[in-house]
Amino acid sequence: MRLGIGLPHYGAHADPSGIAAFAAHAEKVGYDSLWVGDRVLTPLEPSDLYPGGTPERPYPPQFTRYFDPLVALTVAATATERIRLGSSTLIGTLHTPVLLARTLTSIDLVSRGRLDVGLGIGWMRSEYAAAGVPWAARGRRLDELMDALVAMWTGDPVAHDGPLWHIPPSRVDLRPVQRPHPPLLLGAQTDAALERVGRKADGWLPAGRPFDVMARQWDVVRAAAERAGRDPGVLRRILRLNPRPGTTLTDVATQLSAAREAGIEEAFVDLHFITGDVAEATDRADELFAMAAGS
Repeated sequence: MRLGIGLPHYGAHADPSGIAAFAAHAEKVGYDSLWVGDRVLTPLEPSDLYPGGTPERPYPPQFTRYFDPLVALTVAATATERIRLGSSTLIGTLHTPVLLARTLTSIDLVSRGRLDVGLGIGWMRSEYAAAGVPWAARGRRLDELMDALVAMWTGDPVAHDGPLWHIPPSRVDLRPVQRPHPPLLLGAQTDAALERVGRKADGWLPAGRPFDVMARQWDVVRAAAERAGRDPGVLRRILRLNPRPGTTLTDVATQLSAAREAGIEEAFVDLHFITGDVAEATDRADELFAMAAGS
């Protein structure tokens, strides 16, 4: 199983001076990938609770300090040579496709073709309101965003005409290293979102579900791919593990072993909630890699 690690970029880990060193060290240790998440806003009275949150603690306190994920990936790209760089997930629907395509293309060029673009729609209406983006029809917005990104990466000339965005025929010579484009991965839980993965994406980013539930969800993805005339065998599935406070590295290694037995071929671990700073995260990442390699 290919193993990745979360790139430190929020909470006490949002230390710009530590991102490059952590990335280079993770690559040296042997990790296969580095991953970022996304959080735009932490309202005092949020419209929605984080999964597992309560009115007293609506979201993890680490979310109040969040380094820009795409900047973090750029920093990591300049400090590494081999390790892949991904988002799980970027709230894509808060972005416009023209500007997002330029940034993602630039990261793919800086990294010499190591970018995995993981997109989602988020869970907090307050973030959409603050960004001036409608909460309604966000699934359709994600569909069109993906279409427009692919057009920006592959069109010659580039052009897109949809309900939300119109891109006039244009010459865009800045192209990603990966052809036809960087892999597009999606976070998804509902059947409609899982079917979108099968129809349009290059892979799925599951998290926070028992393995038997994920297996059923994976069947939905694969069936949708077949109905769309696509080969489900080429779709990737990258599991995100978010160990909570009190979780031991032995617990995490056990989860990784269970994931491998369940057929998961790629996974990564976010250490933000069980380490206090970048230095501790670096030490725990070393220990976890050794444990996973020996299991």
